[in-house]
Amino acid sequence: MATCSATSTALLSSNPTSASSVKLPSFSQSTILPSSSSFNGLRNCNPLVTRVTRSISSSRSNKSRSFVVRASSELPLVGNKAPDFEAEAVFDQEFIKVKLSEYIGKKYVILFFYPLDFTFVCPTEITAFSDRYEEFQKVNTEILGVSVDSVFSHLAWVQTDRKSGGLGDLNYPLISDVTKSISKSYNVLIPDQGIALRGLFIIDKEGVIQHSTINNLGIGRSVDETLRTLQALQYVQDNPDEVCPAGWKPGDKSMKPDPKGSKEYFASI
Repeated sequence: MATCSATSTALLSSNPTSASSVKLPSFSQSTILPSSSSFNGLRNCNPLVTRVTRSISSSRSNKSRSFVVRASSELPLVGNKAPDFEAEAVFDQEFIKVKLSEYIGKKYVILFFYPLDFTFVCPTEITAFSDRYEEFQKVNTEILGVSVDSVFSHLAWVQTDRKSGGLGDLNYPLISDVTKSISKSYNVLIPDQGIALRGLFIIDKEGVIQHSTINNLGIGRSVDETLRTLQALQYVQDNPDEVCPAGWKPGDKSMKPDPKGSKEYFASI
């Protein structure tokens, strides 16, 4: 079995914007996708290459040149309002409805996508988040998992023992995105395979996406790093005159985001 070659995109957090002034982003991303549309993409995956339209014009005299690069999407997801959705989910071995906007003003949300039920890397991530659920509860955060599978597939997987590749009972809902509309709106859908990349989004209490990571199919994510990033986000929102340096964890020294104030941090390391 060939070694997977995968890419990971990490989008940096930005300051929250006013919910009343934010417009939903419109996406028109064009991608070059793996030629295979089979399930083998989960095991023998090629990196997805984002195609950016480039228009280059130059004068024959070489006296002046104009280079124009047009990005494939108008707005990044980070820093903008999270696309709302309402969908069926499985929780506590029952079918429920989940609507993202119901968390606005109440909780932070960790929204993560995974390719398919009954696969290999996916259960290690899903159960890891469930096992650490109380830590996210303590910082007022809900976790939501999403795939393109039906709620019946989710239910069967939850009812399967972990030692047999199942999930067992989970502490958060698994959402069914059979229409693929949620995956598409969060820009993680692989169209020719009909499954989602491993996208993870941290959404604040105002409904604004503050962090995003997208892994290719063969790369699992870190619960530790997700929690650390969430805690850094919450610290910055609670202390708007401070920022968190690389690797910051609760209790570590923060930084003042100005030339004079930052010297105190640099002098301490």
